[in-house]
Amino acid sequence: MTTMQAVRAHKRGGPEQLVYESAPRPAPAAGEVLVSVHAASITNGELAWDATWTDSFDGTGSDRTPVVPSHEVSGVVAELGSAVTGLAVGDEVYGLIPFTRDGATAEYVTVPADALAAKPSRLDHAGAAAVPLAALTAWQALVGHASLTAGQHVLVHGGAGGVGSFAVQIAAALGARVTATASARDREFVARLGADQVIDYAGDRFEDRVDGADVVLDTVGGDTLARSWAVLRPGGTLISIVQPPNPADAASRGARGVFFVVEPDRTGLEAVTELIDDGGLTPVVDRVVPLSETRAAYEALQSEHPRGKIVIRVSEDNSVA
Repeated sequence: MTTMQAVRAHKRGGPEQLVYESAPRPAPAAGEVLVSVHAASITNGELAWDATWTDSFDGTGSDRTPVVPSHEVSGVVAELGSAVTGLAVGDEVYGLIPFTRDGATAEYVTVPADALAAKPSRLDHAGAAAVPLAALTAWQALVGHASLTAGQHVLVHGGAGGVGSFAVQIAAALGARVTATASARDREFVARLGADQVIDYAGDRFEDRVDGADVVLDTVGGDTLARSWAVLRPGGTLISIVQPPNPADAASRGARGVFFVVEPDRTGLEAVTELIDDGGLTPVVDRVVPLSETRAAYEALQSEHPRGKIVIRVSEDNSVA
């Protein structure tokens, strides 16, 4: 049996369950690609997702332990399964791994071919690994669900966060007028990303600063979501990636409420790649750590508020920052 180094969890829990160890190297099935992982990116909360531990999103599926976490990958095609077209061994690729599959904190991972796209030429593997989940979430929200167009006004809650920072940049690149909420510490950072107005969520009520927004993207939930209806124009769209908006609130405002979970999407990722290579979109990387320190990286996600993504360096290849 061919083996590899990986970080895995043998029972459900938090970062304390993660072990750096030898594991079987997977083989690609039909329609899959074996990726030699150069870098992976981790997401706060993913160790609590049912999909990380089972083959379903609601926890009713079969247990998959031991599991490999992290669903964002950048690397090189090492082997093709049958019926794969458009990719070749040696191609540099990146993508979002389906949440109910093993992830990328390993030297190799199998990924459905249609979840991968060519790595942006402007980015090294560490930068590319920081893109797929957050950027695709922002893209699918603003373009797929809101059909955002130039000249429209969008409010992004959590503009300094992973999804929010991409949403601000994507909205600005599309020609929208962008307002974002953020901490006072992050005000200048979010403005540099392209926000026309940045509201300190601790010091100001966004309802007093925004009116008639075409789109609100909520990455916070709770009271922030409930208060956001007041700033929407009639017929506007409120999108939450945290919890379903209240249908009664939507009806009372004559607006539309959307909740969704991001999905792997080659077409969307290719659009994101184009924005990156054209200079309109830049990932924010907080730090890069070696594979052996994955457990500590997840602990840092829980105890800190990193600005940008924490990336796991898997390969020692010089193209990884």
